[in-house]
Amino acid sequence: MPSFGELSLYIALILCVYTLLSGSFALWAISTGRQLAISAEHLRETSRRAGLASFLCVSCAAFALTYASFTNDYSVDYILHHTNRALPWYYKFSALWSGQEGSLLLWAWLLAAYGFVLRLRHKVDITLSAYASTILSAVQVFFLLLLVVAAPPFSLVPGGIAPKDGFGLNPLLQYPEMVIHPPMLYLGYVGFSVPFAFALGALMMRYPGEKWIHITRRWTMVTWLFLTCGICLGMHWAYAVLGWGGYWGWDPVENASFLPWLTGTAFLHSVMMQEKRGMMKGWNVWLIFSTFMLSILGTLLTRSGIVSSVHAFAQSSIGTWFTTFLVITALVCLFTFFYQRDHLKAENRLESLVSRESSFLFNNLILLLACFTVLWGTLFPVLSEFVQGSKVTMGPPFFNRVAVPVGLALIFLTGIGPLLPWRSTSLRAIRRNFILPCIAIVGTALILIACGVRPWKDDDATATIYALVCFSLSAGVITSITSEFLRGAGVVRTQTGKNLFTSMFTLVRRNTRRYGGYFIHFGVIVMFIGLSGSAFNQSKELEMGLGDSIQLNGYKLICQSYTQDSNPNYDTDYALLDVYHGNKKITQLAPERRFYNASQQTDTVVAIHSTLARDIYVVFEGRNPETDRPIIKVYLNPLVNWIWIGVGVIIFGTFIALVPPFKPTNRRPENPQPETRDSQPISKLPTPVLATAASSGAPHA
Repeated sequence: MPSFGELSLYIALILCVYTLLSGSFALWAISTGRQLAISAEHLRETSRRAGLASFLCVSCAAFALTYASFTNDYSVDYILHHTNRALPWYYKFSALWSGQEGSLLLWAWLLAAYGFVLRLRHKVDITLSAYASTILSAVQVFFLLLLVVAAPPFSLVPGGIAPKDGFGLNPLLQYPEMVIHPPMLYLGYVGFSVPFAFALGALMMRYPGEKWIHITRRWTMVTWLFLTCGICLGMHWAYAVLGWGGYWGWDPVENASFLPWLTGTAFLHSVMMQEKRGMMKGWNVWLIFSTFMLSILGTLLTRSGIVSSVHAFAQSSIGTWFTTFLVITALVCLFTFFYQRDHLKAENRLESLVSRESSFLFNNLILLLACFTVLWGTLFPVLSEFVQGSKVTMGPPFFNRVAVPVGLALIFLTGIGPLLPWRSTSLRAIRRNFILPCIAIVGTALILIACGVRPWKDDDATATIYALVCFSLSAGVITSITSEFLRGAGVVRTQTGKNLFTSMFTLVRRNTRRYGGYFIHFGVIVMFIGLSGSAFNQSKELEMGLGDSIQLNGYKLICQSYTQDSNPNYDTDYALLDVYHGNKKITQLAPERRFYNASQQTDTVVAIHSTLARDIYVVFEGRNPETDRPIIKVYLNPLVNWIWIGVGVIIFGTFIALVPPFKPTNRRPENPQPETRDSQPISKLPTPVLATAASSGAPHA
């Protein structure tokens, strides 16, 4: 099976090289009008089919490595170092991405899968798809070269004698979410290769109009969704496994996944400016270029070991390969951009600072500021070591000083953007659209202060102020989104006579892109509410014997027992704690500390009791060697569940935005001036115009 997997990779590499060369030659002949010995169109088709076949070959290689994991084939060095016989079967899948070689194979397989779908759907635009397929094959060649030359996953153990058992999977990866978190994250990373290929191809061929954006919109949204899910699953894993009481520590590899998410989010917003007004064309091209290169950079940081992280692999020479690829990619993008820059001239200019265009512009600037700050803080240890010879690490306080104000600014723009019309607005429209959100902001602030959220009385006044502002702004955004739904549903109700719920459903079906975007914004706000709860976190640590208790803000935890247990995979040390609120027992928690026999490593299993209001988060930190009693640390973390609820709303909203809108058959022709139509408040729109809202509503992703 190892030989079969290795042969499959070699064949896949040959097919991708052929796809790249034949595709490039065919496109050159078509663009210049040169006559070839064979038809250029025929050569282009054989290139596409070779690309399709490469997916089957990479799939065979991925199957071979997974098969070796399930059959305990320890003649393969990679399987020896990442599995063992006692490992549960469902974690044997994780072996595919638990090490450097396997994770690169996963990258290559997902890239081939995306290319397979792209080439199957080539008839949406045969020439543009051919450009994108050729560019994608160049990326495939790079990753397959890595697998064949620099990081072969099917290398045999030194000496050729297979041991009886393996070294085991990293204990941190033996958690259910780690079976899906890395694939989700990689689906996001790899998926941005497709819009990158379309954007670069459209620029190379001077593609007329904005059709390439329509073709890639669903690609980009699906990829963005995968990356969002991957990041949030990683947050939940860090919260439930690492045992430090938090979910985001500005770790370099966490940051590496966040960077393309920031630029991808900016692209999804600003691309509407190009669709609607023919503006920001060059900006959008560089946003998608940067998103792809930041995805490669994220893989570089994780796989090369150049940064210290709980997620990163050991130091590796593979970093040189990624650095070279990044430099080549940047040079190709720069050359193509400057060579074709006259094709990217804007058709309109910004007419007013109080308009939807300006809200998108400011939104982009804030997201890029956040991206630059995170990138600078992440790479600063590497730069400082290169310049000074010693690493200077940027801790969470550095990132928080910028990230928190940036987050508040994004909340503000999330609220006002949908309420502003295109081109310009009047003072009367501002008063009409913003009076309810402003009342909600002020009212929420006053209620919170009356309920005890008073920064001037807290030790950490800055965090409390930020939380107060976040809660208040969130109330304003929720009010503005709700008013948009109710206003539109009211118009539909008047025209159809249906109840409010049915009218709202009809409204969403008529313009899934716009109202799906509102759901996404709502989910983001719910997440921000959950994140703001960290300003009120509390913790306490105590050595606990039988019957000992620890109290924290009205909660009391009593130690009922502590003992040890074992199974073939690990030995465990755990405590049983009864949790009381007042005089009422609410639950029993059992935090653990495990010792894995194969890898000789320890791991923490956190016990969590979650409600909408707060989490009781308990960690078994070990035993006191002198008394042999457990050391227990308890955290009280408010509103954490709101983060995961917000993620669910974002997923729901993205699915709605991806659904094609319902188009009534008995409608009038669309208004030829969408800017004027969209600038009217929805309650003033004529019935036929509302029915065609899908063409005029701004999608908010």
